[in-house]
Amino acid sequence: MDITAIGIIVIGIIVFISMGLRTLYEYQRGVVFRLGKYIGNKDPGLCFIIPFIDKMVKVDLRTIAQDVPPQDIITKDNVTVKVNAVVFMRVVQADKAILEVDDFYYNTSQLAQTTLRSVLGQVELDELLTKREELNDRLQTILDTDTDPWGVKVSKVEIKHVDLPSEMQRAMARQAEAERERRAKIIHAAGEFEASKKLAEAAEVIQTQPAAIQLRYLQTLTEISAENNSTLVFPVPIELFSAFMKK
Repeated sequence: MDITAIGIIVIGIIVFISMGLRTLYEYQRGVVFRLGKYIGNKDPGLCFIIPFIDKMVKVDLRTIAQDVPPQDIITKDNVTVKVNAVVFMRVVQADKAILEVDDFYYNTSQLAQTTLRSVLGQVELDELLTKREELNDRLQTILDTDTDPWGVKVSKVEIKHVDLPSEMQRAMARQAEAERERRAKIIHAAGEFEASKKLAEAAEVIQTQPAAIQLRYLQTLTEISAENNSTLVFPVPIELFSAFMKK
């Protein structure tokens, strides 16, 4: 065998080996098929597959934020709202993610949309606005259970935005204003009640000491004159008119 033939063989072997070399990053796993049959996974680093016979599919194991488009939802109390969310997911079993489902990204997104409409359609608007943490946990549990056969782990679900109709926003604003007025009236009534009790106690003290009412008159005059008013109000004891009333 001449040198040319040996060189061709060596070059062919080098090309053959180079065609079969693959590099996997630390966050990747390789699912290998040989003539269409699954034979195992490849770990990170430099690996070799048989060219033209083996095929390797790389799977990313990092956490991915999957956006759920806005969904038209009718709540339990018949209010139409638009709700969007975000799903945090990652692949925990690369072989299942490739073998059990055709596109785990797309299927998880579709499942998240249907689950969002199903769960939020069973609650009232007040629960949707005030109990968002509980709804997030419920959505995460359902999605994680349903995607477990696909080798996908849903770690968190967050409702991003709830878009209310303008009529409902105005109604809620009026409701909040009425609630604040109600609380203000209750606080004012409570203050009047406390003041009436204190006035009753003060009246009992003044009744035991008649001179105290005169001192109170003088104090009132001092307060009025301190404000530089042009009108002077002088309180006259009612006892002065008692003789005329008797007549």
